[in-house]
Amino acid sequence: MVSAIIIPIAIVGFLGVVGYLIYKFLIFDFLCNRSVNDTLKKYDIKKTQFQIIKDYQNQQGILSSDNEIFRLAKQYRQTEPEQFFTMYDSTREKSNS
Repeated sequence: MVSAIIIPIAIVGFLGVVGYLIYKFLIFDFLCNRSVNDTLKKYDIKKTQFQIIKDYQNQQGILSSDNEIFRLAKQYRQTEPEQFFTMYDSTREKSNS
C-alpha cells in the first residue's frame, strides 16, 4: 500500500527535477540568445554577440581565448544583455574618433 503512494511521488519528483534542469540549461539559454539576437537585429547591428565582445576586448587590450569569449557571451545574455549594447557603443565611438 505504501509503495502505491511512494512510487508515483518519486516519479513526479524525478520528472520535475529533469524538467527544471532541461529548462535551466537548454531552454533558458535558447530564449535569452533569441532575445538578444532579435534586439541586435531590431537596431540594425550586423555584428554577432561573439564579434561584439571580441572587438571590445581587443580595443581594451584584453586577450581572451574563443572559449572564454563564448562563456562571457552566455553569461552576458543570461544576466546582463544590455552589456552588448554598451560594448558595441564603446567600440563604435572609438572607431569614429
